Amino acid sequence: MKKILLIEDDLEIVKLLEIHLTDLIYETSKATDGAVGLQMALENDYDLILLDLTLPSMDGIEICKKLRSVKNTPVIMLTAKSEEIDRVLGLEIGADDYITKPFSIRELLARVKAVMRRTVISTAENLNDDSSLITADTMQIDIDKRKVVIEDKKIELSPKEFELLVLMASNPGRNYSRTELLNLIWGYNFEGYEHTVNSHINRLRAKIESDMTNPTYILTTWGVGYKFNEEIL
Repeated sequence: MKKILLIEDDLEIVKLLEIHLTDLIYETSKATDGAVGLQMALENDYDLILLDLTLPSMDGIEICKKLRSVKNTPVIMLTAKSEEIDRVLGLEIGADDYITKPFSIRELLARVKAVMRRTVISTAENLNDDSSLITADTMQIDIDKRKVVIEDKKIELSPKEFELLVLMASNPGRNYSRTELLNLIWGYNFEGYEHTVNSHINRLRAKIESDMTNPTYILTTWGVGYKFNEEIL
């Protein structure tokens, strides 16, 4: 059974989500305090976290930031219409999706199911069904296991970082603009958030590149965007 953590201080929203998520056979846990929610997220394994931005003791941005430093659990942010700046910041530090309050329960459940079933194969262009392993230089990407290893060391990537890497590694040498990457990985609902791509690329490079100033894997195509280095395959 998939496990979801609700970090939300509005008890009416919590009750509503618990009912509907349970109906979808998700096991739910809840926290109405930010610090408590972060502790639960760090101490337990969840398949998804629904995270409110405005919380007692610690806000959602700080929770997401601390969580991303050690874990890659998918996060959907729950935001108010007035919180656009925080929403953008949340995406830049690693949230996977957001939904604006007030929201319909149908829309939220659709977002939850989309995150749960989202796979890299659905976004990777021209990826053969039997091509589950990509090798480039000292890197191995196992798509089925969602595992990246460089020089026998496992690299921990967030869902979006992994999807970016697989998409580009599956199409080496192909130039992707920031808009293309945003639409392919995040979807058209995120139009206008191209700078989010830069933040994720920078975090991805920090994890896989030995020299950020002279990257081996993900290259910048000036005036265009990014590409995976075809010369190392």
